[in-house]
Amino acid sequence: MSFRPLVGDGRIRAREEQTVPLQSASWIGSSVVFDSRRWVCQEAELRWTAPHHLIVLTDGGSTSRTSIRTEGKALYDGQDRPGVLTFVPAGAERIGFYRDVDLCYSALWIDPELALPALERLRDIPILVNGSDAVIGTLLRSLCTEMSFGHRPDTVYVEHLVSLVGLRMAGLSGNRFPTQNRGLGRRTFERVRDYIEAHIASDISLREVAAIAGMPVDTFARRFKETTGRPPYAYILEERVRRAELLLRDPSVAIGAIAFRLGFSSQSHLTTTFRRLKGITPRTYRLHFSPGS
Repeated sequence: MSFRPLVGDGRIRAREEQTVPLQSASWIGSSVVFDSRRWVCQEAELRWTAPHHLIVLTDGGSTSRTSIRTEGKALYDGQDRPGVLTFVPAGAERIGFYRDVDLCYSALWIDPELALPALERLRDIPILVNGSDAVIGTLLRSLCTEMSFGHRPDTVYVEHLVSLVGLRMAGLSGNRFPTQNRGLGRRTFERVRDYIEAHIASDISLREVAAIAGMPVDTFARRFKETTGRPPYAYILEERVRRAELLLRDPSVAIGAIAFRLGFSSQSHLTTTFRRLKGITPRTYRLHFSPGS
């Protein structure tokens, strides 16, 4: 679970950080706060404690590594991916390390003193990291969608939603929050990632990367998606586009040469893929983001 804390005290160190607020609102004298944003940074380390309970849903994006500790114990070491859910109880200290962060997330902060019976049991639930629950995910997405249309839900709606989330979280705690543990191990993923980076200009096949992981093709594809939130082919395309962004900032490198260097079949293939993933063409990106523009 990667996010930039909105509530609480602590220490945050980050390199090349950018945060973009998407939706934010509070109710009942800030006893309930909803915050949705995009967080991008190369590397970050944080240590913080908050007086509110926190529930975070990763809406999109990923990290190359996320490591979470509390009370000297390792809780999680892997990658963030879309759909994962994390709970941090009020007063719990959380230490996180993140690398290659580009995430959109929704965070719900709940004051433990809020007079809702459904919240009483949340005090006794330990930190739970990168689990999965369709019901809580749907509730948080519905709140985010409502606000994206310019609507600020009434307090009674938010109280009902918070109660449902609290009841669901308390019920899940007895099962230790179902986690998505069918992904690739960290070392296996690193081998695959390193292979993709070294052969980014080649026509990489699924069979090749599955062999690096030592798995049958279908098993590898399923576990790779569990780890990254994307199929292998989508991950490779996104990595090529990410590198294209860096190369486009150098106006001396022709766009056609960038396409060839990154394994696209043609400049038009690069343009089509870049526009689909970034919403603009490589040429427009260069005009807006190259030095001196």
